[in-house]
Amino acid sequence: MDDEHRTARSGEQEHPAAVGSVLTVADVLALPLFAAGLPTVVTGESGLDRPVRWVHITELTDPASFLKGGELVLTTGMPLPTDPSLVRRYVDELADVGAAALVIELVRRFHRAPDALVRACRTRGLPLVTLAKDVNFLEVTQVVHALILGNHAEAMQRTQQIHDAFTALTLRGAGPEDVMRAAAEMSGHTVVLENLAHQALICEAAGRTVAEALTDWERRSRAVPPGDDTDVRGPERWLVTPVEYRGERWGRVAMLPTLSPPAPGKPAHGTPFGPEDVTVLVRTAMALTIARLIHTATWERRAHRNLLQDIAEQRHRSPDEARVRAAALGVPTKDTRYVAVLVDTSAGSSLVDALEPWTALVGELSPGRVGVLLALRTAQPWRPVVEQLSHTALDVDPSAVVSVGSEVTEVTDLAHAARSFRAAARVAEAVLPGGSDKPFHELSDIGLRQLLYTLREDVRVQDYVERQIGRLVEHDVRHHTDLLPTLRHYLDAAGNKTTAARRGDLSRQTLYQRLATIERLLDCDLESGERRTELHVALMALGVLRLG
Repeated sequence: MDDEHRTARSGEQEHPAAVGSVLTVADVLALPLFAAGLPTVVTGESGLDRPVRWVHITELTDPASFLKGGELVLTTGMPLPTDPSLVRRYVDELADVGAAALVIELVRRFHRAPDALVRACRTRGLPLVTLAKDVNFLEVTQVVHALILGNHAEAMQRTQQIHDAFTALTLRGAGPEDVMRAAAEMSGHTVVLENLAHQALICEAAGRTVAEALTDWERRSRAVPPGDDTDVRGPERWLVTPVEYRGERWGRVAMLPTLSPPAPGKPAHGTPFGPEDVTVLVRTAMALTIARLIHTATWERRAHRNLLQDIAEQRHRSPDEARVRAAALGVPTKDTRYVAVLVDTSAGSSLVDALEPWTALVGELSPGRVGVLLALRTAQPWRPVVEQLSHTALDVDPSAVVSVGSEVTEVTDLAHAARSFRAAARVAEAVLPGGSDKPFHELSDIGLRQLLYTLREDVRVQDYVERQIGRLVEHDVRHHTDLLPTLRHYLDAAGNKTTAARRGDLSRQTLYQRLATIERLLDCDLESGERRTELHVALMALGVLRLG
């Protein structure tokens, strides 16, 4: 087992080579005092991203016994054996112990790298570097060791900052979304929280879009083997760690390699993660565990609610993002139609529990309002499904009001579901107090009375009522008359005086007298169809104003 995986699983940071590297062979070769020796990479270029743990100067024929791995070995070549078999053993021992590279100076003994040495290094994949000019090895060790120790100090300081940041999140009771957002910001990597069913519950993107991160999520996630520790796994080389408490596993967090060029201090090849990334991921898992224990809503429910809110308010960056996020949560997105339903209720989470098993997405969008997104097959009628949902909601809360939006027929674009939610919201605003016998309300139920109820707080509507029939209302209040009910009976009867008299339990003569008084007070001609319409609208508006 190599150092990379061993350290990733333990979460420890013994040296910069733990998971990624801070100082590589290529970095050392680029140092000015080293570059002055005109270094040439003879073989092993693919190993230049190897981390350098230390620098070791040696003129021994068996230097490997003094090494621990990760060292850059410097030699003048003076003691190098001439026997090819001994040269192979020399290189084998360096490779077996894990030396980072072998650097030989071509000044004193050799003027070109011995063929046997080149062949042996090529066979074992050990980078072999030659120096055409004299280099002060002691100065090289001083500079490189200072860089390594400085990086250690910076790494320790950065690790402490990471611990402090997550401790602060935990102490203020941060939710899982806050924890994941902090992890992405601190690491610069996309992080995804998934449940045991490989559904992506939270995705905080960095260096790529949410759509890029979550496309075909379940298949890609199942290709990443499970494990008990923090490790780099799977064909895409994700850094993953489980989230669990007292042996009960809830899911795992995955840190995805960035799609952008590697950041300074990160290798261009191999694992794209450094020790700090491991620390961030481990602390993320711990903070998520605590968040799950202190927040009552499950991760799945929070994920549904967040996606519903983003769809309803069109907060996603693109239609692809909405579709990919929904698919990553297990919502059907192919050959599917959507219908949005809003339930105004005081039952809250109890209603969510009742609706959860058979809806695509369900969650509390705001206090007193539950949102539902139904996913229907292309040929499946929506009314029977909505009716069943409505009866379920009314069983939980008999006073619940169920409003249905328009059907989304663009089966390839989930983003259009926002239109259905907006329509459902308009229906909900128009439902009159007391409702009706219908289990649910839809756009076709919005008539003039419902429209006026929606506009009841508009001062223009209120002013219209006062201008049209205000004097009549004042006359009834001042003189204890019933002119307003008489006018309503007359207008409801479409100007039929006989019907109006019967409905008001009045004689025809009394009706004529009252209508004449109304015409005088309002300065109008009740025989005018347009004027009757204006007055009828005013009466309806007055009625809805008195409702609420």
